[in-house]
Amino acid sequence: MITWMQRHKKWLIITIWISTIAFVGAGFVGWGQYSYGDKAGSVAKVGNVEISIGELQKTYSYLYGQYNQMLGGNLDEEKAKQLGLKKRALMQLVQQALILNLAQEYDLKVTDEELFSELQNIPLYNKDKEIYIKNLKNNNMSVVEFEALLTKELLIKKTLALFPVEVSENEKEIFSALFNIADKINYTVLTQNDITIETSDNVVKPFWEAQSQNFMSDVSYDIKYIKQTPLQESYDDATISKYYNDNRTHFQDADGKILPLESAKNMIVKELNEKATKDKALRTYIAYKKGALESDVVFQTATVSTSNNPFTPEALEEISKLSLTAPYMKPILIDGIYYTFELIKVNPAKVKTYEEAKAEVFPLYVSNTKQSKLLELANVSVNTFKGITTDFITRNDSDKLSTLTPAEANEFLQKLFVSDTKRSYITLASGKIVLYDILEQKMLTNKNSEQTDSIANIKNTMFNEGLIKTLENKYQTEIFMQGL
Repeated sequence: MITWMQRHKKWLIITIWISTIAFVGAGFVGWGQYSYGDKAGSVAKVGNVEISIGELQKTYSYLYGQYNQMLGGNLDEEKAKQLGLKKRALMQLVQQALILNLAQEYDLKVTDEELFSELQNIPLYNKDKEIYIKNLKNNNMSVVEFEALLTKELLIKKTLALFPVEVSENEKEIFSALFNIADKINYTVLTQNDITIETSDNVVKPFWEAQSQNFMSDVSYDIKYIKQTPLQESYDDATISKYYNDNRTHFQDADGKILPLESAKNMIVKELNEKATKDKALRTYIAYKKGALESDVVFQTATVSTSNNPFTPEALEEISKLSLTAPYMKPILIDGIYYTFELIKVNPAKVKTYEEAKAEVFPLYVSNTKQSKLLELANVSVNTFKGITTDFITRNDSDKLSTLTPAEANEFLQKLFVSDTKRSYITLASGKIVLYDILEQKMLTNKNSEQTDSIANIKNTMFNEGLIKTLENKYQTEIFMQGL
């Protein structure tokens, strides 16, 4: 094994996908239904390693939690779908499985002692075992599942730990030179605010006509539905006592201790009402399918689409799976109310008229036309412009370019210091264009204490990409899941 990995060392090192306690604390989000092939319970197989639907759900929940935190708690299922989080979750698991195949091939294992040692690093595990177990349970994970997850992570780490990244003196010298090159530049920033364009229908409409197929209405669905509001029933002591005895682990205090019957009564009644409400919704659904509904049942109608959805993204996704030959959907819980839907008609997407599309077309026309004109201005001005002259700056001096945001300045400097043109321009992701002229250049003598880490990070990224490509060719990957 050592021989094989040393031979392929340049491909090695991949970032481990998960931090165990962060994963357990991430919580779980809605999932939905997908189509599978003939591998029941598995969403993919990589070499000899199968990936289960449970693993995918948990990994997706972890990713969802990460992105939700980055977005300040504003992530929802629709945004998650746009970001492709479910596909990313699956790809993470596929990459793990590639490493696990390599570990299997060379008979690497995690011992009980290694697992126990890792568990000792979890504060909650050492502090209070009951709370540790409860925390896992609250996140739909058993101790066995968690320890299996931790074992897998340790196995991946053990496999990759055989190939530490080393930074040579030559690499340090090269990076020192790169980071200590300093330029004195003259620069100016062009923005779309510098451009004036015509915006009458006479010019916007031809722009729309040339790409009208890009402006389609949503597919919409005409539906009928029945609402089952929550029931509020009365229950005798015998019913309450029996339900408590059958489900006592449902009723716990903040410390995870089972509540006595008297303290749990309100919780018991709540659960009984929830169960009764769901049962009634299901009975109504069955009667609906059979055409045997009671005469007092009230129907409501709606036309729903992505842009006009009074329900939830999950409900719309399920509605979209209905057909006119199988139009009924089992009750779905939305904000505490069960809804039973029937599909009446599917309205296909169609090209919007100019008036319908104008609100979308206008800003696109303005942005595209201004950017085109801005590029023309940059080409005309690059050889004659006079702007701001800086002191000597390096790629790390984004704070010295006051006319750009920190992110824009950083992007500009990273591109500037790989450019071989003395006088030119650089287009930024924001759409701004920076005209520059390198006046002088010199080598500084600064020592960067983080240089070794920077080199290691770059090498890690390269190794990650190469390793995955190599293992993808070595182990066959089969995906059984459609609809991501």
